[in-house]
Amino acid sequence: MKSAKWENIFKGWDNKESETVHTLKKVPVFKNLSERDFSELEKMMHQRSYASGDFIFKNKAPGEGMYIIMRGSIKITIGTNEGSENTLAELGKGEFFGELALFDDEPRSANAIALDDCVLLGLFTPDLMILQERNPVLGHKIMFNLGGLLGERLRKTNHLLIKEQSK
Repeated sequence: MKSAKWENIFKGWDNKESETVHTLKKVPVFKNLSERDFSELEKMMHQRSYASGDFIFKNKAPGEGMYIIMRGSIKITIGTNEGSENTLAELGKGEFFGELALFDDEPRSANAIALDDCVLLGLFTPDLMILQERNPVLGHKIMFNLGGLLGERLRKTNHLLIKEQSK
């Protein structure tokens, strides 16, 4: 007969991957990275917690970097009042947002608001610049993946605009 005590003692004993690395592996920005790359990247991540209704950032605020949702969900909106607020997207675990801030010094173009209590990972521009200096190959992989994702989003937006104009 099996003892429940023994099963619980050793449960997850061989799991060497942190929740941060597990989350990062699901994000397309970090595709094709090695275990060593994830280990280095994990050290650069900034974990932040937000309560439901908290602003992660506001429209026109300085853009400092991108965020990855480790737990919870957020909404991206334009407009400031409840009556005039327009929700552009709702994002959940494993999704990312704010990545344009890694490429330019422009202010934020929308609000990001926690829909429930959430934990986010932040990758900020200074961290990415340090990574580029310390490990150019890893920095280039991330920038290449980011560029590809931004291009994909731009193509989808163009498609939607063309579709809307043809109505």
